Amino acid sequence: MTADMKQQEYNAEQIQVLEGLEPVRKRPGMYIGSTGPRGLHHLVYEVVDNSVDEALAGFCKNITITIQKDNSIMVEDDGRGMPVDEHPKLGIPAVEVIHTVLHAGGKFGGGGYKVSGGLHGVGAAVVNALSTKMEVEVKRDGKIYKQTYSKGKTTSPLMEVGESRKTGSKTVFWPDDEIFEEIVYDHATLEHRLREMAFLNKGVSITLKDEREGKEKSEVFHYEGGIKEFVKHQNRNKEAIHQDIIYFEIEKSDMQVEIAMQYTGHYTELLLSYANNINTTDGGTHMIGFKSALTRVFNDYARKSKFLKDNDEPLAGEDVREGLTAIISVKLMNPQFEGQTKAKLGNSEMRGFVETVANENITAFLEENPAQAKIIIEKSLNAARAREAARKARELTRRKGVLDSTSLPGKLADCSEKDPALSEIFLVEGDSAGGSAKQGRDRTRQAILPLRGKILNVEKARLDKILNSEEIKNMITAFGCSIGQDFNIEKLRYHKIIIMTDADVDGSHIRTLLLTFFYRYMAPLIEGGYVYAAQPPLYQVKKGKEVFYTYSEKQQEKLMAELANTPGKADIQRYKGLGEMDYNQLWETTMDYSNRTLIQITLDDMAAADEMFTTLMGDKVPPRKKFIEDHAKYAKIDI
Repeated sequence: MTADMKQQEYNAEQIQVLEGLEPVRKRPGMYIGSTGPRGLHHLVYEVVDNSVDEALAGFCKNITITIQKDNSIMVEDDGRGMPVDEHPKLGIPAVEVIHTVLHAGGKFGGGGYKVSGGLHGVGAAVVNALSTKMEVEVKRDGKIYKQTYSKGKTTSPLMEVGESRKTGSKTVFWPDDEIFEEIVYDHATLEHRLREMAFLNKGVSITLKDEREGKEKSEVFHYEGGIKEFVKHQNRNKEAIHQDIIYFEIEKSDMQVEIAMQYTGHYTELLLSYANNINTTDGGTHMIGFKSALTRVFNDYARKSKFLKDNDEPLAGEDVREGLTAIISVKLMNPQFEGQTKAKLGNSEMRGFVETVANENITAFLEENPAQAKIIIEKSLNAARAREAARKARELTRRKGVLDSTSLPGKLADCSEKDPALSEIFLVEGDSAGGSAKQGRDRTRQAILPLRGKILNVEKARLDKILNSEEIKNMITAFGCSIGQDFNIEKLRYHKIIIMTDADVDGSHIRTLLLTFFYRYMAPLIEGGYVYAAQPPLYQVKKGKEVFYTYSEKQQEKLMAELANTPGKADIQRYKGLGEMDYNQLWETTMDYSNRTLIQITLDDMAAADEMFTTLMGDKVPPRKKFIEDHAKYAKIDI
């Protein structure tokens, strides 16, 4: 047997067994998603989820999360305190089992929790595995206990360190800088998530404290109205078209459903669904049940109240959801989640339960509030008329070949590559920059679509009007995957859609208009990671025969400091737009695969995204003005 053949042998010797929490340190992404900011913040949520489970069980009212000065995180609650007695099988304290053994906890039918929010029961152990140090303090049975851990292992025995009449648990952990790219917590990210948890668990107080120098802040999230206040929060920058938020909460055997909903003057819907506090971004049986009930109830009421005549077409699901903000929160004993991301609820019994409950309660609201019911039904009827107009517009544009990928727009300089995974399209602001981009591009893989001026603000328009916009029609045609209800990601012709605008206020506005369009009508493009923003340079600096490009004020300052000690005068050009660069410079700085910087546009939080686009692109000026004033100081990119 040759040495090469020996190397290729596949037997028991090649099977690596990782002990304890080693698998977590070896493959952290499998447990927390990434080792970037998302994974770092996920550690906080894992620990907080344990405290929220105590709240769900009725034993905890207050949870405090503190970002400490040294970037450690402290989570404290007033629940029962983690059990400290010896585990019958493992022979070590239960609190140690929770923090050192994967898939251990009170969430697996052992009677610890009837309903729990954690998905896998790996939370505390994973946080331990990915932290250089972790301290846990438990108050229960009149005593205070303490134990420490590091990188998945126990570093001290459980010790009794004092006495207390209170109960609860406190966890402090220091994320491992060998695992995480950068240990910097974003206050706004934590704030969004913790506020959401407070909405979903009415009556519980969640406090977020930031003790970092220059960032000191403390906020309390407490909502007695629960998801009813969640809807109010999401609609605060929208015009509600009826006064009362429709709200009901029903519990039956081991299932509970809570729904809050209100209609606004907007043309898009926001439906957020949760199962045991977990955001089911892909919906599931509870969402199907809600949508079915809503469509049936509205049609029955519209016919009964003579808004629809006998020969009229029924209202479609999209008609009755136009402008709707709804939160659907269910709690159940053994949730079954589908898909790799665990973002879809699969329990079949939940569909019938939600459908029945929603049917009865929405019907009751409409019958008891005829004035508000009339406003809502008329909104749906207007949506149906607009849908019909949009259908005719689509048919017309199809006949003209606009929505047919075989007939591409004349402005598009397409690439020769036919594999979408290898192809990319640049959406370029202005004909001048478009011309440079067409000259400088890699014609094999890079397509160019110039955009003239600012596209339509889709936040303020229905689909029928949107389909009359030339620039939007060109994009729909070029992408090949259609729009709205007809959207088909499998027909997407480019797997990188790159927005390339000037590095100024107008460029930022155009980029925001494009992202609003993608988010509202082509959301899978963002969810799938297909949308990017190009980063053109701000400055060109020539000194002698050398040419430098910088992409931020910070980079420019650093370069000028370095060049200050070299002989000769520096020639500095501040680019006002892409059109000031010739095609070679545009290729070299912004389009060359090996040199360019692309920012991938991601969507982590539907509620936060909806809030952002409503604020920036909606009708209300005061919240937009306040947002700009509050965030203007952060409006720069540091590389």
